[in-house]
Amino acid sequence: MSLTILQKLSLQCLKADQPLLTTVRNASKKTGGSTRNKKGHPRPKHRGWRVLDGHYVSQGTILATQLTTRFHPGLNVGFGRNGTLFAMEHGRVIVSCEALEPNWEHTWVQRNYAGRQDQTIYKKFFNVIPEKQHQRFRLVDEI
Repeated sequence: MSLTILQKLSLQCLKADQPLLTTVRNASKKTGGSTRNKKGHPRPKHRGWRVLDGHYVSQGTILATQLTTRFHPGLNVGFGRNGTLFAMEHGRVIVSCEALEPNWEHTWVQRNYAGRQDQTIYKKFFNVIPEKQHQRFRLVDEI
């Protein structure tokens, strides 16, 4: 079995007293693409209308969520601490656009309507109109 010239040279190189050095080439740039939606972004809050005009709601139903005073409470509608409007009675929702007469001593009003004291401000008002009682009662049981 005869050795080729290349095999003889490689054997002579391996027998040398010098250590065997090999070079490994690594990638110099990352191969992944850039992302626009990175981790740590909060989920959307989905603020706005929850119930449309003319729908029937029960007591405690959220009508609208908001960050600033975009919608205002009307008849039988409550105003939460975070600006949420909710129904205080069962009934039908009516949304109307009315002139606003804010309480200028209130800090929330001062913050959101600063510089608009002389203007007429129109805003959407949520109202809940309760269904009328039928006024027919029967005595079920007598004690």
